[in-house]
Amino acid sequence: MSFYESETIELKERYTADLIKEIIAFANTKGGEVYLGVSDTGTIVGITDIDFVMQQITNALRDSVRPDITMFTQIEPLEKEGKTILKITVLQGTKRPYYLYAKGLKPSGVYVRNGASSAPATEDSIRMMIKTTDGDSFEMNRSVMQELTFDALSNEFEKRKLEFSDIQMENLGLMTSDKIYTNMGLLVSDQCKHTVKFALFQGADKAVFKDRKEFSGSLFSQLADAYKIIDFYNGTRASFQDLVRIDKRDFPEEAVREALLNALVHRDYSFSASTLISLYSDRLEIISLGGLVPGLSLEAVMIGASQPRNEKLAALFYRLRLIEAYGTGISKIISSYQGTGFEPLFESTQGAFKVVLPNTNGDSDTNAYVRRDSEGERFSPIIDLFSEKGEITRRDVEKAMEISTTYAVNTVNEMVKKGLIVKIGKGKNTRYKLKT
Repeated sequence: MSFYESETIELKERYTADLIKEIIAFANTKGGEVYLGVSDTGTIVGITDIDFVMQQITNALRDSVRPDITMFTQIEPLEKEGKTILKITVLQGTKRPYYLYAKGLKPSGVYVRNGASSAPATEDSIRMMIKTTDGDSFEMNRSVMQELTFDALSNEFEKRKLEFSDIQMENLGLMTSDKIYTNMGLLVSDQCKHTVKFALFQGADKAVFKDRKEFSGSLFSQLADAYKIIDFYNGTRASFQDLVRIDKRDFPEEAVREALLNALVHRDYSFSASTLISLYSDRLEIISLGGLVPGLSLEAVMIGASQPRNEKLAALFYRLRLIEAYGTGISKIISSYQGTGFEPLFESTQGAFKVVLPNTNGDSDTNAYVRRDSEGERFSPIIDLFSEKGEITRRDVEKAMEISTTYAVNTVNEMVKKGLIVKIGKGKNTRYKLKT
């Protein structure tokens, strides 16, 4: 048998630490064979103390490589030309990428086969291997970053007198059974790469900046920091009823809290851009990436339907009592504005979801988010629509009244409850007609 190096064959004259890189490369690519005791030219040089070398390789594979690669490698001695060599057969692994534990899931630790040699994998190829192996669930994919700490999360557990251990981390989806951190773990770690950006503007547009901040770290730290900065700028206006002083915040605190929680828990973290918070004189805007989960309409969300994009993350926030139940955030925001004369706005586009909280202490004559409370004024444009057609849709109401989807849904639902109109059909086929 003649030996030569190729895409699936590697020759090594003696054992060195680099041998492990070759095995990792084969396991990450198409598999292959390493012949130890054979020079680059194919000359048989042999190995002395064969048992000791086999033990070295076995120990190195067990201690230096993650995930466990031993089940995909087979080491056997061969007699060639009167000398003993080692044949190491490597199969393509099922938990790619395999990497050097000391280096982590980055190019310096992950190797792939490229022609007749092994080379560091690119970050893109590492992500592709993770996605191919782990599936499309962003949360449960293995994190490229593995040097993580959890001080902020540990503090949250300690506040609530809850246990925070490796077993809990596995159960919550922060790490795999192989002790490898997931993207879920990365999000709540102190090294979370996603951020929240806050901007304060002088008026009702972006002409003049007054302040800007960027919050990083664990999502729990970002949530606390973002709420503090909004609370700092959330003004209070005092009024009096007889001798009783009544203080009213610009933005209802519950609405701010729920909007922030929705933005952080339900955004799509496969996007790298930041969650955006913009505070104007007349409104607070919060934009999170990802839009609604496919198949879930804004109208469905408005009536309480919920499908968490990040189920593990939502479950963790629920466990820490930061959210009470799924699907209640939007309704809480709307409820917090009842009686204020203003209407929050929700917009969903491809790739983004925006919540607009109007300043309840703003000018009601010029503010675009003022709710008109006179029933006659509110309902008459909708009643007029029925003179043109027998049945109408929610979109008809939006166009006729030039209002948001939120306001249109609330208005037609209210008219149904009052017995003014009748709802026909479900979902996209929903229609309304006058009650006869």
